[in-house]
Amino acid sequence: MSVSVEIKDRVEKTKKPWVSLDLKKSKSDFIKNRKRKPSWLKVKLPTGDAYKKVRTITSENNLHTICESGNCPNMGECWGEGTATFMILGNICTRSCGFCNVKTGKPLPVDWSEPLKVANSIKLMGVKHAVITSVDRDELDDGGASFWVETINQIRKISPETTMETLIPDFKGVDRHIKMIVDVAPEVVSHNLETVRSLTKKVRIQAKYDRSLHTLKVLHEGGGEDKIWCHARSRRNRR
Repeated sequence: MSVSVEIKDRVEKTKKPWVSLDLKKSKSDFIKNRKRKPSWLKVKLPTGDAYKKVRTITSENNLHTICESGNCPNMGECWGEGTATFMILGNICTRSCGFCNVKTGKPLPVDWSEPLKVANSIKLMGVKHAVITSVDRDELDDGGASFWVETINQIRKISPETTMETLIPDFKGVDRHIKMIVDVAPEVVSHNLETVRSLTKKVRIQAKYDRSLHTLKVLHEGGGEDKIWCHARSRRNRR
């Protein structure tokens, strides 16, 4: 008996009953019995001229969007309508929130040409309402507040017809840095709590719930006649 035949014979003797499967039948049964995903869960492949235009502009200007960096499933839909959420101050964050897919690490030096690139891109895209966010830059003295101011001013200069919605970090809760954003008065200023108090340490590792509340308070109090209204709702921490 040859070695190969002997090995095959041993395999057949030790084979368990459940090992013998009709793969073709199993596959057909699986396909027949599987449940279809609901239509709202399916994401359409990004297509169209508007999508291509946004991708070309962001790529040529080496700009970052939370759509790409955060692996947002709605990117095709938004870009297909010719809009995107710009993410300034690079694409490496100094914090490591559990829900976020943006890279964490040591950020690259600040690119002060980025505000002008963002403004020009918004103009080229014909965006009526621009949404801007950023990574956290805790290593910077002002947390990136001056960079935010420069970006807002450049957009207002290059594309004055565009309104702005700014989703800002907490700037470590430093009042004067938060007020720098209020002073340049974008149409909307927001800051995310992301979760309830009891889960903050687990979900937003370097953040603090009360610091975020303080950030919202400073924004609200600094809004002047056109108050920045903030509404935060949370479950009571019963622990």
